[in-house]
Amino acid sequence: MEVAEAIENFSLRGIAVPAFGPTVLYGTAIGAILPVIALTARDLGATVALAALIITLTGVGSLLTNVPATLITTRFGEKWALVAAAGWCALAMVLAATVPVLWVFALAVFMVGMAGAVFGLARQTYVTEAVPLHFRARALSTLGGSNRIGVFMGPFAAAAAMHFAGTPGAYWVGAAAALGAGLLSLTVPELTVRPRRPGQRSREEPGEEAAASPAIGQILSGHSRTFRTVGIGVLLIAAVRATRQAVIPLWALHLGIDPAQTAIIYGISAGIDMLIFYPAGRVMDLRGRRAVAVPCMLFMAAGLALLPLTSSPLELLLAALLIGFGNGIGSGIVMTLGADFSPSPGRPQFLGLWRLLSDIGILSGPGILSGVTALFSLAAGIGATAVLGLAGAAVLWRYVPKGRPSSAAGGNG
Repeated sequence: MEVAEAIENFSLRGIAVPAFGPTVLYGTAIGAILPVIALTARDLGATVALAALIITLTGVGSLLTNVPATLITTRFGEKWALVAAAGWCALAMVLAATVPVLWVFALAVFMVGMAGAVFGLARQTYVTEAVPLHFRARALSTLGGSNRIGVFMGPFAAAAAMHFAGTPGAYWVGAAAALGAGLLSLTVPELTVRPRRPGQRSREEPGEEAAASPAIGQILSGHSRTFRTVGIGVLLIAAVRATRQAVIPLWALHLGIDPAQTAIIYGISAGIDMLIFYPAGRVMDLRGRRAVAVPCMLFMAAGLALLPLTSSPLELLLAALLIGFGNGIGSGIVMTLGADFSPSPGRPQFLGLWRLLSDIGILSGPGILSGVTALFSLAAGIGATAVLGLAGAAVLWRYVPKGRPSSAAGGNG
């Protein structure tokens, strides 16, 4: 009766500002600096190869911080983890804007990646705990969509600031947005008492603290089958998503399309991606996760397979729209699957490992594209990414349960 009443009375609007507001601002901070990291590195004396390496430091920082992020979130709670991560990100932005030294700039980029791991884990854990299961996919899709909105707005805000302050203006926009995310995170209610589920105690009950903090090794061994099956699917999703961001401008360059047209094509694709996150979450809640996870990968694979066959801006746009649509309907799918399979107690630890798999995919996808392109051709590299998409669809079809989830916690692996 209590559960049914909670579901009936729940509204995403009620948690919109504390749950999604900081994510929009944090996404704005990241979006503001992404287009200028390589430019700043070059201005500070980096070679092209070193500038490319510095760009990857955000991913490396996130990858290395995913497991420590679980300790921070478990120890201090989601609210204060969000505040600390946003503050750390703002500090990194200030360093990048005020200290024109290459190694300091590289450290600042690494710090941004560290902050992203903590912020991402804390926001996912918070929404998972705060939202009833029957609204989970919509909430996490909205969370992913909120980040997309912020990343979409960031470059425009940075461009306005750079008009007056030069390249450092982008980092000042990033610092202000990250600081705003931290301040808004102070409005996030503490989840001191969790909604009870069968067999689950609230955080305030005796003995919960010890039960709520299983070791990373225990989570890894107890849920090894989940990580080896659905986790591989998540890794492939991340690999294809990361690679898709590079292949559109690279193929546009191959076709000789000018940068302005390329930016328009990329922006339209990103707009489609950004607009359909909520319907995708609703489908996941009503029809199950597999109903979205598999088509997400199939659409992206199809778009990637068609990309090397394009020879004009219009054809490139159509392929990019297909890729953007596929990515858009999968908004929040990685977070939703992680939430579904995560145990309680032990959710932050599980999600930290889940994000680690995702980050491995984010780093490995472009690496595969680069390697195959170097050995064969750009078309072959894009084709290899399409094959990864098909493999991901097959894995997700095989291991993601059909239909709506019936419980909040995952299997025991």
